[in-house]
Amino acid sequence: MRGGLARLDEEAHPWRTACAGPRCLPVKPASPETLALAGLGAALLDFALMAIIVFAGVDRYAPPQDLPWKPFSLEQPIGMATARKLASLADDPAACRAALTDGGLTFSEVPLREQGFCSTRDGVRITGGASLSPPGPLMTCGLALTYALWERQVAAPAAQIAFGQPLGRVDHYGTYACRTVYGREGARPSNHATANAVDIAGFRLVDGRRLTIASDFRDENAEGRFLRAVRDGACKLFGSTLSPDYNAAHADHLHLDRSRYRICR
Repeated sequence: MRGGLARLDEEAHPWRTACAGPRCLPVKPASPETLALAGLGAALLDFALMAIIVFAGVDRYAPPQDLPWKPFSLEQPIGMATARKLASLADDPAACRAALTDGGLTFSEVPLREQGFCSTRDGVRITGGASLSPPGPLMTCGLALTYALWERQVAAPAAQIAFGQPLGRVDHYGTYACRTVYGREGARPSNHATANAVDIAGFRLVDGRRLTIASDFRDENAEGRFLRAVRDGACKLFGSTLSPDYNAAHADHLHLDRSRYRICR
């Protein structure tokens, strides 16, 4: 009788242990909800471990120019994170100047000038390490850094590929001009009004050959292909890149600026 009662008791309370003694504790089977949560936790842990492994691999083997958390360098080719890094540096005067210095450029500081919408802030003049002619135009630090990267990683390699020789100099029409867009009364201020734009007129190779936007941009020869290639490369770095393909006002130069607008023509 007592054995029958024990069996009935076990059937009524299956979570009780079958052992005997004072140290024997009852164990209740896990509910389906508990098992589901445990499975989810294990899956999340596996995912987190996999993410750590993937991140470590990307951090170690991916090109630094493609990773936004890696430091910027003028020696790096243009990558997926380059434009984002340039934008961040342009907003940080000290970091921008450090990047210029680390890239081997020398520069002089330009005092703040308060002149309405033509005020210039964060201004520098590159005195060494770039091929601009005339040398040392007034630029915002962000423009100077972006220009230096474009010259090194776009224009210089393109010249080497197209002509088998380095660039000798980059001719420009200027950077700072206190005016509105196209000089129209009532128009919005030009990026030139804050020294945040440069107009590239052409290039000179080390052998003395001169290439100009006005004469060579539309040609189907090596000169024309080179000029269009450097325009296309600028589009990856600058806010606005305007060429003869944009309108007649840009028939003789490439307008490159650090504006928030993204135009590539």
